[in-house]
Amino acid sequence: MADEIDDPEQLPSTAGDLAERHPEVWGAYAELGRNCSEAGPLDDETKRLVKLALAVGTQSEGAVHSHTRRALDEGIPPEAVHHIAVLAIPTLGFPEAMAAMSWIGDLLEEED
Repeated sequence: MADEIDDPEQLPSTAGDLAERHPEVWGAYAELGRNCSEAGPLDDETKRLVKLALAVGTQSEGAVHSHTRRALDEGIPPEAVHHIAVLAIPTLGFPEAMAAMSWIGDLLEEED
């Protein structure tokens, strides 16, 4: 699973600034991400959907956008991505799930 974390040019501005100003810190962070990704048996699609669900759970609009974009780029069906927001309803609550659905929808609409 390729991650934008390895390419500072693909990062949001704040993270990109950190990567440029402190490449050693960014390198360690990127290595931690790779090591965590390789630490278990999950396939790439499952890992991407879990990361999206974690972003939804923390109510991070930027992370939801990022993981939705990457999921779609990696060929994960839009229906699977949308299902993450639906699954959030009983766990996180209706308002939180609707926010996630809106953020995911921002990217799904671009696909149409």
